Amino acid sequence: MTVTLQSQSLLVTENLTVGYQRRALLQDLNVAIAQGQFVCLVGANGSGKSTLIRTLAGLESPQAGQVWLNGTPLTALNAAQRAQRLSLVLTERVDLPWMSVTELVALGRYPYTDWQGRLGPTDRQIVREAIAAVGLTNLQAQPLNNISDGERQKAMIARALAQATDLMLLDEPTAYLDVPRRVEVMQLLRFLAHQQGRTVLMSTHDLDLALRSADQLWLITPSQRLVVGTPEELALEGYLGTTFSSDRFYFDQMSGQFQLQYQRRSPIQFTGQGLAATWTERALTRLGFEAVQTPCPLRLDLQEQPTCWILSQGDRQMQFMSLGALSAHLQALQWESC
Repeated sequence: MTVTLQSQSLLVTENLTVGYQRRALLQDLNVAIAQGQFVCLVGANGSGKSTLIRTLAGLESPQAGQVWLNGTPLTALNAAQRAQRLSLVLTERVDLPWMSVTELVALGRYPYTDWQGRLGPTDRQIVREAIAAVGLTNLQAQPLNNISDGERQKAMIARALAQATDLMLLDEPTAYLDVPRRVEVMQLLRFLAHQQGRTVLMSTHDLDLALRSADQLWLITPSQRLVVGTPEELALEGYLGTTFSSDRFYFDQMSGQFQLQYQRRSPIQFTGQGLAATWTERALTRLGFEAVQTPCPLRLDLQEQPTCWILSQGDRQMQFMSLGALSAHLQALQWESC
């Protein structure tokens, strides 16, 4: 561990080993996060993501090694000092239905208050700013049981913001949210890192969102190795494919997306243009047909004005006025391969 690495990075691990009940999950970790980075920790269930987050937050003791925060060993900080340097949002849902949004967010100021927990004018202003940053000003007086899961999670992030820490650690903050709310939370965390200079490390199962949003990925491989790099680097080096692919889906390096393994059927010669053609090709892929340009016994032509699909095999022709009708027909067919 060099002084240079500590001075340049907000969070540094030195030969860190984490686990539980004498079982090591991740060993000899030497990684760092710079100020203002948005980092996503990804890996399979049970790989050690939550244990690593809790260890970095000081809730779990490392089995070996050290965590450094702003050049200071985490073990040298007491609970109050840690609370002023890092904030934590865990997976568990908040079960305090009587508490208002403002009261929840105000909990983030208690590391700075006196023994009675009284908030001063500065504390109240910070709470208001944290609520505004996550877009909950109109709901600040509402009890938690009157707001949605997504809004409740934003309130938890606002509480972490109100702690005014340089480092935010989040363990699966989008676990209970629908897709639109997951996108909102991911965009919010990215904004906090890039626009407010917060350093954000979150564990997540939302691989597609992590690939699109994170500055860096911390990826736990099947061999329990932690590899670090930009999403593009880990895709090019094959780590995403080897970590997450299975006999049912795979990581497509060309598109940068995870694709299902469909049962392959006949290739089909497809011609068409525009948005309808794009979604027609997606439908064909879903149904197991490979859309090709070369001649095949099976041919599909997309025509415009009006939009219709003409399916041909030899002298046989069928016309479909909707993509749904075409899909239902193709799904029921058993075609011989070209």
